[in-house]
Amino acid sequence: MWADTLLIVFISVCTALLGEGLTWLLVYRTEKYQKLKTEVEKQSKRLEKRKETHGDSFYKQHKKKIEREEERLKINNRDLSLVKMKSMFAIGFAFTALLSMFNNIFDGRVVAKLPFVPITWIHGISHRNLPGDDYTDCSFIFLYILCTMSIRQNIQKILGFAPSRAASKQGNSIFGSNPG
Repeated sequence: MWADTLLIVFISVCTALLGEGLTWLLVYRTEKYQKLKTEVEKQSKRLEKRKETHGDSFYKQHKKKIEREEERLKINNRDLSLVKMKSMFAIGFAFTALLSMFNNIFDGRVVAKLPFVPITWIHGISHRNLPGDDYTDCSFIFLYILCTMSIRQNIQKILGFAPSRAASKQGNSIFGSNPG
């Protein structure tokens, strides 16, 4: 079981690196992406600074300028998403094929033992194609999804492909909403 677990973590790292490599090849190195990314960074910082300076100003003039900048930022984020979308289809297709292959290899094998019983609506994924009713048994697909979600984000940060903090802070950003 430990060998399977480590193999799945290794597979997750490899597929995350492969995914980021393909994304770099198809998206990150293009001039259009670079231009849009720098524009989003500048607009995010400018908008953040303007919000700090004027805060909850009652002047309509300041509010309108902030709204216009937010709208421009939203448009550039949408354009950035569209540029990334092309590679996401190619990567999604390749990973579906890989996932299918690995799923067949690990079908019906317990690859890890969970330290908890997952909530009921996750049992279908965490205990997929496993014999018995011990829901702490973990299937390949569940462990692979958990590993890939955590590893891919860390690889993006290490390689410098993750969005900046300024872009992440903007609530209407494609990079996520502001948690606080």
